[in-house]
Amino acid sequence: MSSTSNTSRLLWTPTVRTLIVCALLLVSTANAASQSRGRALQYPTSGDPVPKILLLRILRAEDERRWGDDLRGLFSARNANVRARAALAAGRIGNEDAVAELIRLLQHDDEPSVRVMAAFALGEIESPQGADALVSALKGHGELRARAVEALGKITAALPKEQEARARVLAAEVLGVLTLEARRQSAPDDLTILLALTAVLRAKPENAGPIVAEFLHYSDPRIRADAGNTLARLKLKDGNDQLRKLLTTDPDPIVRANAARVLGTTEDKASFDPLLDRALKDKDLRVRVSAIRAVGSLKDASATVPLMERGARLLAATILAKERFSAGAHPGGSNELLEIANALGRLRQASNDQRVVMWLRQLRPVIGSAPEVEIALARIHPTDYLNQLGDGAPGGRAAQEILLLDWRAASSIAQGFGEISGVADSNKENKALRTRAEDILRAMLDYRNSGITINTLVAVHSEYAIPEVLRAYAAFKPKDLDDVLRKHLKDSDVIVRGTAADLLGEMPPDETNTRALIDALPVALADKQLNDAALSILDALGKQKSARANEAIKTALDSADYLIRRKAVATLKANGAGDFSSHIGIVQTRNTASDYERAIARMGKRITAVVTTTKGSFTINLLPDEATLNVDNFIQLAKRNYFNGITIHRVVPNFVIQDGDPRGDGNGGPGYQIRCEINEVPYERGAVGMALSGKDTGGSQWFVTHSPQPHLDGGYTVFGNVVAGMDVVDAIARGDAIRSIVINEAAGRSPKPRR
Repeated sequence: MSSTSNTSRLLWTPTVRTLIVCALLLVSTANAASQSRGRALQYPTSGDPVPKILLLRILRAEDERRWGDDLRGLFSARNANVRARAALAAGRIGNEDAVAELIRLLQHDDEPSVRVMAAFALGEIESPQGADALVSALKGHGELRARAVEALGKITAALPKEQEARARVLAAEVLGVLTLEARRQSAPDDLTILLALTAVLRAKPENAGPIVAEFLHYSDPRIRADAGNTLARLKLKDGNDQLRKLLTTDPDPIVRANAARVLGTTEDKASFDPLLDRALKDKDLRVRVSAIRAVGSLKDASATVPLMERGARLLAATILAKERFSAGAHPGGSNELLEIANALGRLRQASNDQRVVMWLRQLRPVIGSAPEVEIALARIHPTDYLNQLGDGAPGGRAAQEILLLDWRAASSIAQGFGEISGVADSNKENKALRTRAEDILRAMLDYRNSGITINTLVAVHSEYAIPEVLRAYAAFKPKDLDDVLRKHLKDSDVIVRGTAADLLGEMPPDETNTRALIDALPVALADKQLNDAALSILDALGKQKSARANEAIKTALDSADYLIRRKAVATLKANGAGDFSSHIGIVQTRNTASDYERAIARMGKRITAVVTTTKGSFTINLLPDEATLNVDNFIQLAKRNYFNGITIHRVVPNFVIQDGDPRGDGNGGPGYQIRCEINEVPYERGAVGMALSGKDTGGSQWFVTHSPQPHLDGGYTVFGNVVAGMDVVDAIARGDAIRSIVINEAAGRSPKPRR
């Protein structure tokens, strides 16, 4: 073969071909940038896929949280998909400097999809600078109007207290959209209604109740359900008459469940009978648990016997079926039993009701020591609860032994003791109760000096219980609380130190506490795996409101951790100590070019994860097009068996199951954080999302929703959907575990998620 023919073949390899296309694209970008930015683009735009080389640029900029000319130039690209993807990146980065460019796209781009994405991105930045342009966009129609009202809801919710007047104006605009849809004579826009209902939830406009309640009559069950969700979260009773009907007659279980939630949160006494009926008889677990919670909130003691009878039947069935559970699985009825326990604790508070106490004690060995059971026992009969451990030194020693053997049980018991802090010390007996509980908690905090030796084959991690013990102890407001918290600022465990700092931050400013926090900060800044202590200490220092505390906060501006720098800047700005935004900089990401290429290579492909648990298996369809790096992170962790054996530490029926924490207390992670990739995929039933403790704090914890959760939309990254095995997800209880996650990367196209 001649050298000429070799050269010809080289010129047309896929890589070279891509480079040529991208070069032409960049030329057109430069030409477009020279046009007036106040006008729509003057030539037809292409709708080709975003070239790989540009995806790499965009993905890296997002990952580094870097806004600049590199992305700004793509706002004028000929390809509409490039402009839209760059706009989404600007929203995810969150830099206010991008707002003016996004407004230009919103107002002047000639492609509706780009304008829609610009509106979505402005909502993600949450800057009031974009509000007026979004208000103008409300005069439009279709998806643009829907995304504009969604964005306004986010911006309004993020406004500081000093802009309360501005917030009221924007909230009224949000409500105006929903009002127009309610009064519309032509066909209403379902997407606008759904996004406006969530925007109302966030913006909290005045007199929203009557308008939201009108959508309880809507033909679409999803809209009825979302209207109920908004009323429940805002505790508005304007639709209660209609909700009582929906509770018992609506064919959709989510509508019935949300009706129960509203009637419970608004403490609608007239709903007692239908709520109790649904709590006992509804065929759908989500409805039953929502109704049980609502009955508990009404505090009508006449519900005690029916709930007890339901609980007794369920407990008996659970015990009989227990031999069928696989090793490590928790009883199938655990979730409902825990809801009944919690409701009984509220219904029979301070009643000393021995019938309920006996039933709760029977529940313990079946489902383990759960916070709901311990709290209920302590509420109903605090004296009996304390007597179980013993009085004085023996009681403290018994609690220490529990802590040294089983940190989860100790954490639950501590939460039970914390309930006793609510007993009014109006007489000698009550004062004695409070003192006994304080003494036991103090002994638990001093477990390392107990002298008790426990021989176990596995690590117990007693320190994991200490945060709950500290919170319970603080609830009593003991005289030595400051000393105890300052001592725990020196603990070896990051979460213990973070909890101590949080609690110190809740106390009045104090010079001694300030010094202790300042001394603890350098240690926290040096933590390698978790940044929780550093973030909590910075927050507590900010509340000290002193020049000395502010100077200490400034030492965090040079941290290698982006989240710590961002926290320090925000705290100093809130304290009026100066604007140090220039120190935020970009994220020193862990990802390399090959990581980005690997993640991008999955886009367009069907990628699934088969999750096998102690309750069975379910299948997740991952969404690499929507959350490229979150999917890659999940796959990399799964392939190294990271999730195997991890306990599902959180289950909230009709809300989520949550997994991925190697500690098991909700505070653990892989030792790094990943960036959010907020997208337009809604939190429907079976949505898989990344758990967070704040923006860009994802790592290994993830969750699956039992039912639609619109208030999570645009706030947590959706990176998958359960496509098989939702019955398994519904059956999972706290304490079940992941056995394995197997990733299947097929050649077929991935189905597009619902938007």
